[in-house]
Amino acid sequence: MAGAQIMLTHGMADGKLGLSVDDVVYSYYGNRNGSKLESKLYGSMKDNGTPEARLEIIKWARDGAPDAEWESHIKEAFRAKLRDVPQHHARYSRLLQLEEAKKSAQINEGASVQSLTRVSHIHLFGISFIFFFVGWIFTYSTRLPPKIKALIVFTPFAFLIVDIASWWLTKLNPNFAWLVIIGGIGYSMASSIMIFTSLFQMWITPLRQGRSPFVEEA
Repeated sequence: MAGAQIMLTHGMADGKLGLSVDDVVYSYYGNRNGSKLESKLYGSMKDNGTPEARLEIIKWARDGAPDAEWESHIKEAFRAKLRDVPQHHARYSRLLQLEEAKKSAQINEGASVQSLTRVSHIHLFGISFIFFFVGWIFTYSTRLPPKIKALIVFTPFAFLIVDIASWWLTKLNPNFAWLVIIGGIGYSMASSIMIFTSLFQMWITPLRQGRSPFVEEA
């Protein structure tokens, strides 16, 4: 589900399905050749509404989002573009208000400091607890040298720090976008090794030995 969430949010930042370095750059550093609104219209909102409405809104944003054009036709263009968006999706429905639309028409500088702080806090605490419990279970695995187990348990925490630090670094310089991908892949692989090793030794190994994983032998 985390992978699906990434593909449907960051993965559409450049308007193409699939995660790329450009997606990471647009998400954290921004696309400073255009507005946040334009990035959304060519990204996650691309398939909503008509191409004519999209072009009309982009032209309005590039012209400085003048108030005079809002009531005459731009508001209706937004309605046409948001027609297929679920009504409960407040993030998009707010664009029908002039002030919110003007904010989104500003230069796209990526994630805000407030947003990065909030998400960093959530990830540092939430994902760390997941790694803690997965690592704790993994320490009971057998046939692995203690030093190797210790290294594997430590690895996802190290990559988590790299991942979150790279968000902030990418916000300052887009060349750090690769670190975001490296950090995410690193802790995903390390945690997967711990999870599948633990599950294999709990479920498959006893069955191969003719024992039930549900019965503890005396």
